[in-house]
Amino acid sequence: MTTDTPRLRLGIIADPQYADLDPNSRLNRHFRHSLAKLREAVTRFNAQDLDAVVVLGDLIDRDWESLAPVLEILDTLDAPRILLPGNHDFLVEPDRLAEVHAALGMPAPYHEVRLKGLRLLVTDGNEISLFAPPVGDRKRLEAEQRLAAMKARDMANANTWNAGISDLQAGWIAERLAAAEQAGERVILLGHYPIYPPTDHVLWGAEDLTDMVTASPAAIAYLCGHDHRGNCAERDDVHFINFCGMVDTEHDNAFAILSLFDDRIEIEGHGREPSRRLPLAPAKALKNHHS
Repeated sequence: MTTDTPRLRLGIIADPQYADLDPNSRLNRHFRHSLAKLREAVTRFNAQDLDAVVVLGDLIDRDWESLAPVLEILDTLDAPRILLPGNHDFLVEPDRLAEVHAALGMPAPYHEVRLKGLRLLVTDGNEISLFAPPVGDRKRLEAEQRLAAMKARDMANANTWNAGISDLQAGWIAERLAAAEQAGERVILLGHYPIYPPTDHVLWGAEDLTDMVTASPAAIAYLCGHDHRGNCAERDDVHFINFCGMVDTEHDNAFAILSLFDDRIEIEGHGREPSRRLPLAPAKALKNHHS
């Protein structure tokens, strides 16, 4: 018999992008307002029984000193937090680049979190990029080569503010998906960059990662930010949910509470984030044993 109690409940925030900067009216980004929006989200989250709060990258817009006010607000969360960086989190002084992951309390740039009988795979979409590796690092050189090759093919996502993953990380994701499948456990992947459907904001090499994720019987969802417009799509029984950017608009907030049931995902959206009810295919439904 199935139970209608959520198996897992997560607070979700994408792209607060705080900085002590005047608004960018062209992009409708109001950087200073993000602190008040974060406080509102934390207050709402603390009134709920959540297993964790996930921030899907771009905590700041730029500058190392922008980070402390954001972390100070997140410190008031009752639930454990899972933070991962986006491209803007590396727009800091070069000597601080190596400190970003530690500042967010991450055990490693990509890692697995076991929670309530599920696996959350925290992926590192910034790994091969023009901003996260130090200047002269082979991963930055690889990023230059990959971007040049993509531009030569006139690919929509051949942009400096996107990035990619290494073959090593792709192998790790495949291995963790296989381990979850073997254990009969379900996987939710977390990343900064969308991978599906194709847009100008998706991860470099998004097609390969999408193919890997959708081929896995264990994978049920991929959650991301980066494209502030937000999006939601389904392919081969995997839900790809791109959460709206909190920094956008002067007054409207954007955050969500995700509840995972045995047979569906429910998203309670706040502000600009829409609410959604996403069914899990029978093959992907969670088993009734609660670990």
